[in-house]
Amino acid sequence: MEPCITGWGHTKFGALKDQGLEDLIIAAAREALDHAGVAARDVDGIWLGHFNSGMVPDGFASSLVLGLDDDLRFTPATRCENACASGSAAIYSALEAVRSGSAKIALVVGVEKMTDLDTAGVTKALSGASYQREESGVSFPQIFARIAGQYFQRFGDQSETLARIAVKNHGNALSNPLAHMQKAVTFDFCNAVSDRNPMIAAPLRMTDCSLITDGAAALVIVAPELAQDFPQAVTFRSAVQVNDFLPMSRRDMTELTGPRVAFERAYEAAGVTVADIGFAEVHDCFTIAELMIYEAMGLKPKGKGAEAVAEGTVMKGGALPVNLSGGLKAKGHPVGATGVSMHVMAARQLTGTAGDMQADRTDLGLVFNMGGSGVANYCSILETVGT
Repeated sequence: MEPCITGWGHTKFGALKDQGLEDLIIAAAREALDHAGVAARDVDGIWLGHFNSGMVPDGFASSLVLGLDDDLRFTPATRCENACASGSAAIYSALEAVRSGSAKIALVVGVEKMTDLDTAGVTKALSGASYQREESGVSFPQIFARIAGQYFQRFGDQSETLARIAVKNHGNALSNPLAHMQKAVTFDFCNAVSDRNPMIAAPLRMTDCSLITDGAAALVIVAPELAQDFPQAVTFRSAVQVNDFLPMSRRDMTELTGPRVAFERAYEAAGVTVADIGFAEVHDCFTIAELMIYEAMGLKPKGKGAEAVAEGTVMKGGALPVNLSGGLKAKGHPVGATGVSMHVMAARQLTGTAGDMQADRTDLGLVFNMGGSGVANYCSILETVGT
């Protein structure tokens, strides 16, 4: 058996003006340790997912976790960064430490404090995750607009499908009390350009873009032989990382090739197919990303992802509901926290503690977290211990 998640914590996501980076880290970490029933003195290592890129002045944040409890003093702590997949990078680093035997109990925290900057400042900070030789000065909305433009040119205008994905995820967020935006939106609103829904980078409208968000999430991960000591335990059926070329010019941007390879390898390692997955939390930084992820994960052939929406497959109650938490689109996207948040949401689903978000089928859950434009790709297939 693989290492197990035995506790989790998650702050509210949103524009948390009264909470700084350290406050968010400590709040999520405290909840995770309390939920697992683990004392600070028993933690063998700490991994912090934090992108930053100038969004806060704290460029050396790993030891901020130690402020939770004096018993964490002298515990090894490492900051992990892999763009929007920094949270998953921290999780996977902790997994390797537990697998190797160098840690029996690991604490993982993902965090981002984004709203200290204005929108222009955040956009510039995030652009550091692109290939500077060719893409410098191009924002991520513009990058994914290029991707959408190429996809539309090849497979037809998908604007209506993107609007329906936004409506779906905002509707799902209504059941998530931790989501940044708990507000229903209509198809007509999302599908039209207006003063309240401007074109950000054609063909992407504001409702096609994820939110600028503050927040943190945390996990306790333990060696498999300790899992029986905890009231809840979720294990990794597979955990796969795939990195693709950084320059967009070296990739076919009408598909997400790195994500597709990550899914394929994760399914193979787990001995499953996409049909075996009960629910998924995926990286919808933009609605076009979620649409193309349907194809990367094997739900639909290339160019046919819209069918997964039209047929209701990815809706709540569908064969494979996607982003029951509201996703990055409505739950929010505090960059370093996102991968950890996804795993927390999946663990809650698998243990039947997701409240109004609860999926109908929870034998296997899937998490897909992506850094950049399909560059750093992490795919986890999760199940409860004993499943």
